[in-house]
Amino acid sequence: MISSFVPKRVYFEPAALDYPLGVRLKELFSRMGIEIRETSSHNRVTGIPGSTPQEAYAEGKRTLVVGVRRSGEFQTCKPSAHYQLPLVTSCPGKCQYCYLATNMGKKPYVRVYVNVDEVLTRAKEYMLARAPETTLFEGAATSDPIPVEPYTHALRSAIEFFADQELGRFRFVTKFTEVDTLLGAQHKGRTEIRFSLNCNPVIRKYEHGTPNLEARVEAASKVAAAGYPIGFLIAPIILLEGWQEEYRTLLETLADKISEQDPNQLSFELITHRFTPRAKKLITKVFPNTDLDMDESKRKFKYGQFGYGKYVYPDDSKDAAREYFKGLLARHFPGAEVKYFV
Repeated sequence: MISSFVPKRVYFEPAALDYPLGVRLKELFSRMGIEIRETSSHNRVTGIPGSTPQEAYAEGKRTLVVGVRRSGEFQTCKPSAHYQLPLVTSCPGKCQYCYLATNMGKKPYVRVYVNVDEVLTRAKEYMLARAPETTLFEGAATSDPIPVEPYTHALRSAIEFFADQELGRFRFVTKFTEVDTLLGAQHKGRTEIRFSLNCNPVIRKYEHGTPNLEARVEAASKVAAAGYPIGFLIAPIILLEGWQEEYRTLLETLADKISEQDPNQLSFELITHRFTPRAKKLITKVFPNTDLDMDESKRKFKYGQFGYGKYVYPDDSKDAAREYFKGLLARHFPGAEVKYFV
């Protein structure tokens, strides 16, 4: 499968060419006629064009950087998992509300790491340190890894690695649909693939450069048929006009495609829209004409677990949404695990 993400330019760290994957990627992108550049570090990339916030953001999203993951330490990843599994950073999608806008810089280029085997070896060390407990790793904490998978096959390598790990489990989430190379992987049920879904009005208005709902659900049905445990992240739930009907349509569309999935291998995570003052400032610079609802007067201010404040829906609105989704999920997916609604 060819990726929907075709970079305009690709930067290589010199050390990346010491690995077979780095060599293969350079040969591949050269054959594709994509501009090849060099950078001394995947963390300090210069020369990406863009004189306005909008241009800088757009050009960053069209840039791929190929580097070596040097840090041997993994970040923790609560509550999703015990640790992040660092295979990819950033995402070519251009979602207006994206929380990564606050920590990926003005030119949020996509990074891939070629020393995948070294990363997986380090993951094994973390598992052994926590033995006999099972250790869970998240592959999409700061990225959507699927758009680059047709190039790197890093996810497939990770999936087949975890298939042989009694003490390890892997999970990642995506909005994208390039899953074909994963369908034949040996996973032994130890990797959970989750899909980030939203109603089509939210996708059309705010999730630029991503597949529509029907395409995501079709990809999910392929993954389910391949025997993977699957999950769905419905986020951010935006209480726009007519939201009840739109989200009911979302879950009906999903139920039509995965009705035969074992409910014991199906989970949901639901997150209502929230934003920080910093995120609002950045979002309005990149998307000056946005109509994303960020009116503080209609929200409740809440301090988060990391010490900064965010604006969330008031309790009565959130409670109404919780009850509505609870009823829909009970009707369409009885027995599925609802991990949280926040």
